[in-house]
Amino acid sequence: MRYDWTVNEIEALFELPFNDLMWRAQQAHRANFDANEVQLSTLLSIKTGGCPEDCKYCPQSSRYNTDVESELLMKKAEVMKAAQVAKEKGASRFCMGAAWREPKGRAFELVCDMITEIKAMDMEACATLGMLNADQAARLKEVGLDYYNHNLDADPDYYKEIISTRTYDERLDTLKHVRANGMSVCCGGIVGMGETRRHRAGLVAQLARMSPHPESVPINMLIKVEGTPVAEDEQFSGDLDPFEFIRTIAIARITMPGSHVRLSAGREEMNEEMQALCFLAGANSIFYGEKLLTAGNKDAENDQQLFAKLGLRPMKKATPSSRRMVNA
Repeated sequence: MRYDWTVNEIEALFELPFNDLMWRAQQAHRANFDANEVQLSTLLSIKTGGCPEDCKYCPQSSRYNTDVESELLMKKAEVMKAAQVAKEKGASRFCMGAAWREPKGRAFELVCDMITEIKAMDMEACATLGMLNADQAARLKEVGLDYYNHNLDADPDYYKEIISTRTYDERLDTLKHVRANGMSVCCGGIVGMGETRRHRAGLVAQLARMSPHPESVPINMLIKVEGTPVAEDEQFSGDLDPFEFIRTIAIARITMPGSHVRLSAGREEMNEEMQALCFLAGANSIFYGEKLLTAGNKDAENDQQLFAKLGLRPMKKATPSSRRMVNA
């Protein structure tokens, strides 16, 4: 397992002929996982809108005029009902997202109560609540949280073009607190925000140099929501070529062979053929259900039909026992 990937090395992977890149990704995937199993997670926005941050892609920011309305934290009973439905549809992990800069006070304790209830349902629990301090990370571990999601979004050089209200180091500090308390890390980024291929290589390098690698690596394709800068500003015009996205999935698989690489936001816009190539490139995790926070997503029935066509099956639990032995 390598933790010393350079941006130049990863950029060279992007330059490989597509078939050669896919072959390398398949080798890495099959050495570490059952190539026909996919981990299913369901993501619920438990507190939507009103975020003070200025992430230029996010319709939940209070700074932009979008159709997303600010809402209060959901009631625990509503969240538990959604978790039960997700479990019945085959999800092994339930993820909760809150549009906060960081969790505070009683709201944080209410989320901790939700995590305890989800664990009692024999599901893995994941949360994305913004920045954490050391005490908050310890509390989440205490109530049984399995995964904490905190994306880097972009490489350090391009990050400043996207966000000014939270520094890159603050993101890394949150991840350090999560690791220090023994929770698994879910960390990835967004592609298609006007970045260059070298910026994409830089993002993968940041992730692949983490030791250990993130257990889950969501690769998001930008969804341009009307009212956000990425949908309005010329700097972000143009869409990412589908093959470039598939290459990014393959390179994440090669550089982080033991991680679950998640085909994440943007999947609603992908046809079955593109999704199939992403799975061939090493994606082995998806968000399952009709929404990703505020964005649309493939519904469960469509996913079941695609899985049947491809001979894929849901992974029961994304624990180390579900992996093959990782080659050193």
